[in-house]
Amino acid sequence: MKAVIVGCGRVGAGLAEALDRAGWQVLILDLSSSAFDRLPATFGGTALRGDGTDEDTLRRAGAQGVDLFLALTEGDNRNIMAAQLGVEALGAAKTMAKINDPVRAEAYAHLGIATLCRTNLMTTAVLGFLGQALPDQPGIYVPERSHTHAAGTAAAEA
Repeated sequence: MKAVIVGCGRVGAGLAEALDRAGWQVLILDLSSSAFDRLPATFGGTALRGDGTDEDTLRRAGAQGVDLFLALTEGDNRNIMAAQLGVEALGAAKTMAKINDPVRAEAYAHLGIATLCRTNLMTTAVLGFLGQALPDQPGIYVPERSHTHAAGTAAAEA
């Protein structure tokens, strides 16, 4: 299994480490070389300083046709741009973007990109801790329709 992670913050580094330990081939990108200090010395994947919203950078790094593409930077716009590249240009089997804004997270799922809304996740966690009623807003929005990046897509829809 092969994964691309854009953003080597705490979440990105933690997932990169976990997937690497599970035997995945992991490529993690970040704009800052110092971000890779979060990775353990045992990390066996590839850490690349680069822009995860740049298609050429991703292609040169071998990000085409991966099993998993995660966009986990601190910026909603950067994450959705990277995730769109993962789905539409690189043909990733599964793609997810971390989005802070719940309205955007839901809207992007309607456009076919799975989103992880940490605002909703944290709100639900705190309310659960307090024993309060939990909101109906999910923490993960799964697309209503899936993107398939292949020449046969149009034929399949016909």
